[in-house]
Amino acid sequence: MPVNEKDSPNPDAMLGGPRRGRNDEHRFPAVVAVLVGVVLYAALPSNLTFGTRFVVPALEIVLLVPLVAINPHHFNRETKWSRAVSVALVAVIGCANTVSLVLLVHALVSGAASDAKKLLLAALQVWLTNIIVFGLAYWELDRGGPVKRTQLSRSDLPLADFRFSQDENGDSIDEVAAASSEKSDWAPRLVDYLYVSVTNSTAFSPTDTMPLSTRAKLLMSVQCMSALIVSVLVIAKAVSGLK
Repeated sequence: MPVNEKDSPNPDAMLGGPRRGRNDEHRFPAVVAVLVGVVLYAALPSNLTFGTRFVVPALEIVLLVPLVAINPHHFNRETKWSRAVSVALVAVIGCANTVSLVLLVHALVSGAASDAKKLLLAALQVWLTNIIVFGLAYWELDRGGPVKRTQLSRSDLPLADFRFSQDENGDSIDEVAAASSEKSDWAPRLVDYLYVSVTNSTAFSPTDTMPLSTRAKLLMSVQCMSALIVSVLVIAKAVSGLK
């Protein structure tokens, strides 16, 4: 019985094979995520920002521009400097948001934040930025980052920091297994890591995606603690003060 070419396994999509058939991840979602983080920070009250309000956003834009220049449409090129700048951009967003969180808690504890509505809005901005920055961090670190995940064969990829459900579905029923990492050569994208970040910030624990490496566990722990402070301490206090 002749084998339908359409149904035959694609050797390029097999585990450990070259990944020429994969589409490179698009640049647009990452740019949007960074810009949303920039806007959220710039919109914070001046007493919750580091230095002049627009210093940090300007630095983030400066770091973003060369990254867009090297990969304007899709992530398919990477150099040592572009990798360093990309990680530095996430670090800047994360450090700035951490400072804002500390200043927010200080304002609450010291009684300097008398306007509960503004405090609640600021807490929401910090919480949303927290989701974005940790989603970007997971996306940058897991399996070597977005370029390596699509350009290298699985045998050449760095060790995974996260295990997604698609990584385990190869022996499931056909319509589920067809989209698994083993059968379709699936690789996680930014939206997958943002989902991990959202669930970690709301459930305060992993849900369907498990951290594997020590650094992933540490990052998720820090994110849980940050989200807990915002959700339980700051927002609860702000809501109780609403009139």
